Amino acid sequence: MEIKHHALAGVIEFTPRVFGDPRGAFFESFSARIMQEAGAVGNWVQDNQSSSGVGVLRGLHFQRPPHSQAKLVRVAAGRVVDVVVDLRRSSATYGQHVKVELDARRCNMLYVPTGFAHGFMALEENTLFLYKCTDYYAPGSEGGLRWNDPTLGIDWGIDAPLVSDKDRVLPLFADFDSPFE
Repeated sequence: MEIKHHALAGVIEFTPRVFGDPRGAFFESFSARIMQEAGAVGNWVQDNQSSSGVGVLRGLHFQRPPHSQAKLVRVAAGRVVDVVVDLRRSSATYGQHVKVELDARRCNMLYVPTGFAHGFMALEENTLFLYKCTDYYAPGSEGGLRWNDPTLGIDWGIDAPLVSDKDRVLPLFADFDSPFE
């Protein structure tokens, strides 16, 4: 498995070796040993799945302590622009983001540690997005930042994505008091 550590400490991309032949393909989609050796640690307790059409943007979301979540995300069908924002106040990269294209054909996945906001935008119809999480969803702990926050300056590659009403009114980074050290 190819392992790439991104500029934001703790964000790790995994690209498995895909074995293909005329019957189809096989790849290892999760290995606790490989993930832990690379620094992607977690007691994985919940898997989530969403489907989206092209131009659907979900995020930027996180859960506050004590229910903060690390995530291992990948695309089972389609492609997305995946974005993580560092919300750790003591981090040298606080407020910075990284973008990764996740592609079902490459089978790559991204580890998002606790202390990061996460969002993605579907680049293809019928995109199927999978999330592995280290804590259960806790509605009282959910939080987020506005997808088009000018301070964050994220270039999603589209001016008018399809965003939920809830995500349209998330706070701006300038008004955000991070609960993450």
